[in-house]
This record gives sequence, C-alpha cells and structure tokens, in this order.
Amino acid sequence: MALANRQIEEMQPHSRIHEPVMAGEIRTLLGERGARTIVDATVGTGGHSLAILETLGGEARLLGIDRDARALVLAAGRLARFGERAVLRHGNFADIDELLDALGWESVDAILADLGMSSFALDDPDRGFSFRREGPLDMRMDSNERVSAHELVNEEGEAELARIIYSYGEERASRRIARAIVQARRRRPLETTRDLRAVIEGALRGRRSGTIHPATRTFQALRIAVNHEIESLEAFIQAAPARLAPGGRMIVIAYHSLEDRPVKERFRSLVRSGEFLAVTGKAMRPGADELARNPRARSARLRCIERGGR
Repeated sequence: MALANRQIEEMQPHSRIHEPVMAGEIRTLLGERGARTIVDATVGTGGHSLAILETLGGEARLLGIDRDARALVLAAGRLARFGERAVLRHGNFADIDELLDALGWESVDAILADLGMSSFALDDPDRGFSFRREGPLDMRMDSNERVSAHELVNEEGEAELARIIYSYGEERASRRIARAIVQARRRRPLETTRDLRAVIEGALRGRRSGTIHPATRTFQALRIAVNHEIESLEAFIQAAPARLAPGGRMIVIAYHSLEDRPVKERFRSLVRSGEFLAVTGKAMRPGADELARNPRARSARLRCIERGGR
C-alpha cells in the first residue's frame, strides 16, 4: 500500500496517534513463542504492529487489516521502514480467510485483534463517533458503507431504534430515547452529533449513570449497529483460530461485555475441544502505570489462547 508522505502529514492534525493498549503484554505473549507470521486484524494506525515488528526481529512478517482507509494511511507511514515485511490491506477482519488466501498464507503464528475504537477516529469530529465533538452523524468505520448513523437516526422505526439502543448500548431508557428521537426528527432531521446529544439529554433530563454521560450508551449502540460490529466479530472468532499454526497464539482485547462475552465463550469452547490451550486464565488487565498514561485503556480485557501440537 504505497502512500505519499504528504497524505500522512495532511491527516496528522485531525488526531493524535492512538497509543497501543497493553503493548508490553502483547510483545511478551508473542515473543516467547517466537512468532514469525502475524496478523494484526485491527491494525489502525499501526501502534501494535510497530511494537510487534520491533520486538520479533528481521524474520517476522505481518499482515495488517483495517476497515478504516484513513487509518491505514498513517499505518503505512509508521511501518514503511519494514518494507515488504509489513503488508496492509483495507478490509473487514471477518474476511480473514479471503485476505490470507489472497496472500498465499495458509497458516500464521499469531493473530491479534484490539476491538477498541482508535483515538484517531474517535477524536476526528468529521467522523461523528463522539458526542463530545460537533460533527456529522456518520460513525462509519469504512466510508464505503452505504448506511451511516444519519440514516439510522432519521429513518429507522421507533421500535427498531429502541432495540438497537438496548441491545448494543445496554441502555435501560432505550424506549424513551427512541421516542424522543422520532419526535425530534418530525420537526427537522437530526444532522449532527450535537443534535442527537441534545435529544438524548432532553429525554433523560441530563441524568448520568455513575460517571457516564447520558449519550454514551446510545452513541455506542449506533456505532455498533452502523458497522455491524458484533456480526463481524462473531465471524472473525469463528474463522481465525483455524488459521493458526501449531503453537500459534490468538489475542483479543475487548472493552465491554458485548465484545468480551462472545470472545470468552468461543475461547472456552476451543479449549474444551482439546485442540487449544488457555494462555490467560482470567482476562489480563492493564497495569497502573499504563492507566496513568492512557485512561482510555481502563476497561481493556486481554484474552489469549494457543493452538496445541507444536
């Protein structure tokens, strides 16, 4: 993926580079097995991939996959010094089989997926992911996707909106919020993140759940629905383990129960089959030093399994 330095420089002002979560733990988990072929299934701006390639040395090669073409521009710049050892592909990690087959990689030594939203996308107001920044109601990780948050908010029926907000945001006031959205859009379409935030705050009268802003769960739910995140994750965790070579390890970092639950259940099933070993018993969590540097890592849960037979 050849990209000009000018493209990278033009994108830098929109956001700071995402700090990779639990990079030290990942380096250890992959380094102690001597991984040589790695898939970073959510490469983002390349933070984890950079740490992995620096740690594993000159024989390691890596495939980085991401749905966000803008993030791949930055990843290409950060990983350029590794040349052909770092291959980047625009795609959905649910399609890992097709992406590996296209490269002729029958099996790999390691697969990593960090399911968190990158700061690169979250901090860019033009992407519409955050209620803290004024921007269009978009929320698409891949700009080629047809349906954005704008279509969901302004066209979806009240019952379906309530289902999305409850199922993907675990928001108890989902019906009240859905009703308020429908009533508001009858007056005029909701165009921006500020429009939607105001409707949610009005519906909940500014009430918070602990320290969480009233709009947090609804924005999360819409983002997950727009990007089909749960369906993609389920397809990925079904397909990816079979691509591990004997002794290969798969690492997934999740940030909320909707992500962590299917990963935990899938990994347990694989361990019970006898073909895989649990490298982490309970999920690993970031240390105090990392949390002091990067508070966004506070909910991270890392799970790792290893394919037997080496």
